[in-house]
Amino acid sequence: MVYFENVNKIKYEGPNSNNPFAFKFYNPEEVINGKTMEEYLRYGVAYWHTFTQDLTDPFGAGTAIRPWHQYTGMDLAKARVEASFEFFEKLGVPYFCFHDIDIAPEGSTLKESNQNLDVIVSMIKDYMKDSKVKLLWNTANNFTNPMFVHGAASSSNADVYAYAAAKVKKQLEIGKELGGENYVFWGGREGYETLLNTDMKLEQDNLGRFFHMAVDYAKEIGFDAQFLIEPKPKEPTTHQYDFDVATGHAFLQNYGLEKHFKFNIEANHATLAGHTFEHELRYARVNGLLGSVDANQGDPLLGWDTDEFPTDLYSTTLAMYEIIKNGGLGAGGLNFDAKVRRGSFETDDLFHAHIAGMDSFAVGYKVANQLIEDKVFENLMEDRYKSYTSGVGLDIVEGKTDFKKLEEHALGLTEITNKSGRLESIKATINQYLLRAYAGK
Repeated sequence: MVYFENVNKIKYEGPNSNNPFAFKFYNPEEVINGKTMEEYLRYGVAYWHTFTQDLTDPFGAGTAIRPWHQYTGMDLAKARVEASFEFFEKLGVPYFCFHDIDIAPEGSTLKESNQNLDVIVSMIKDYMKDSKVKLLWNTANNFTNPMFVHGAASSSNADVYAYAAAKVKKQLEIGKELGGENYVFWGGREGYETLLNTDMKLEQDNLGRFFHMAVDYAKEIGFDAQFLIEPKPKEPTTHQYDFDVATGHAFLQNYGLEKHFKFNIEANHATLAGHTFEHELRYARVNGLLGSVDANQGDPLLGWDTDEFPTDLYSTTLAMYEIIKNGGLGAGGLNFDAKVRRGSFETDDLFHAHIAGMDSFAVGYKVANQLIEDKVFENLMEDRYKSYTSGVGLDIVEGKTDFKKLEEHALGLTEITNKSGRLESIKATINQYLLRAYAGK
């Protein structure tokens, strides 16, 4: 069956194209710094938003019209696999990601759920043999089922903890079978609604134990994927233990896990934590923890996780600056953890949305690359921190001073002169580079 009848293979046609089913800026074959855009950007499709999401929101039923909605149960799961690989091939993405319950329905028991997964994983594996698409990462959904009302690895119920561990064990096995390059932990309910009934130390200790068991089992079965933690501050809980990258970093250090994990950073989660996307990327990068990216954006007028497709070129440029300075994403990628808007309910909208996101990050990549080649930010920072390259500043950096020596230096100062940060000029420069990119200059 053909699920996307109106769409042929999406091709690059350049910025002057009016074809809604064509890339305007993302040219997968264009070589930058020795790699094609496809190789460097490593785009991925989120199975849950693209093939499972029906666009339900808290105030209304789903609006999505999908050709696979005529099926139910395992027939629906199989139809989604067929549709997904048609979508991957026509869009030309190299990767996809999924949760366990995205690809196969939960059964009434864990055994039945695993049997369903075995059938669908076998089907996916067969499709992958004839496709270039690979598994960027998979994960266990340990937050949707009502049993996870009090959390999973941080649950107050030991039986739930064991059930969550069994689900992760199965997903680690599936990740190895499908050649997954990463494995993600998103603690959707690993947190609390109130401290009034929460033993925080026990919950965090148990979470640390859980991660250690996952590391041990991956080693046992020879699954060498990069482990990733995806931070989020709140929603659905009041406070989640992986609030942001810095909080997650402290957690990893506290439990001796820092050598085993990096971070999967989502733009919308960053803004919910009160940070910019580039802040989270920068913190991860300078600490050697930047692993992968969930490429989306939030609505600044709304206070929840809207998971919109990224179209803000300013944001994609600053994000790609951090990724380039990181030397790329290694085994990670740019996964579009994003969903079409509720009013964009037609099947073709899935292509329009992904094209918009892929073009946006392609523009960001080219602009950020030029900013780095011209050393725009580097020159600014070199000038701003010049006082630390000689004299007392160099002594501070090299650890050759103390409070007494600094006091002696300060007492001898008759005037302190600061330089302007020139923020407005810097932003104008970024705009200039963005407009040059659009003009092809």
